[in-house]
Amino acid sequence: MSQARSTKVIINARSGLSDKEEVRRQLSEVFSASGMTADISLARDGAEVTELAHTAARDDWSMIVAGGGDGTINAVASAVTGTGKVLGILPLGTLNHFARDLKIPNDLEAAAQIIIAGRAINVDVGEVNGHIFLNNSSLGLYPIIVHEREKKQRLGSGKWPAFIWAAVAALRRYPFLDIRLSADGKEFRRRTPFVFIGNNEYAMEKLDIGLRDCLDRGQLSLYMTHRTGRWGLVRLALRALLGRLREDKDFLAMCTSEVMIETRRKRLRVAFDGEVDVMEVPLHYRVRPGALRVIVP
Repeated sequence: MSQARSTKVIINARSGLSDKEEVRRQLSEVFSASGMTADISLARDGAEVTELAHTAARDDWSMIVAGGGDGTINAVASAVTGTGKVLGILPLGTLNHFARDLKIPNDLEAAAQIIIAGRAINVDVGEVNGHIFLNNSSLGLYPIIVHEREKKQRLGSGKWPAFIWAAVAALRRYPFLDIRLSADGKEFRRRTPFVFIGNNEYAMEKLDIGLRDCLDRGQLSLYMTHRTGRWGLVRLALRALLGRLREDKDFLAMCTSEVMIETRRKRLRVAFDGEVDVMEVPLHYRVRPGALRVIVP
């Protein structure tokens, strides 16, 4: 296959696009003007995104471009990781965390021009029980919120009203997890409302909360609290804004390359890159250094 025909584009048509065909037309014009002919597919839902991504990974495309939010990018990256193919990103979702940390703009044409320029780097991916995550994975409150939000959306609610309703419902229930966690030769027993594991280190304090300045240090970042109630979470949030979160005795933060989590339960809801799955315990987290090749500015 010639270089001009080597790009496959997979767009999730459910990523909040107002005019899917207009996006396809605009991309075709931008790529054609540069001499690149791209094969563009509009996927009806996440399942079709996954199917198209795995088919493309088996075919002779050298670059596979994902258009959508973090869940869409994750689905395509999961198929691309370890194949030697290159991932391109068109941030078409609501938050676009992975694209943001790679400094890829949300503007469609600007993101397409970055793909055309073709500068690729290797970045790390996280993995839990064989499932890839590019941003983070979590247990406890957040998977419950996502699960409840999706139920509300299926009943016709918009994404943000459903999220607010789900967050209130989860905080009202406020379940705790009793876990045994092993990392770096240390063992921790905790009763906690959440465990957060990031692909590389997240800023957890002041105005940079939720940002990463590096995606290739070969690390997982681990954050969790111990026996923290609702008001305790508010206190931790205030300490984060003041830059004093890591001083709190009820907050654990560390970097490692591998984490094992066990509970009395046989299965747990696990969130990764905004999606939720039910997984068998124990949960084995690891980092895969440089496993994904991605186009960046």
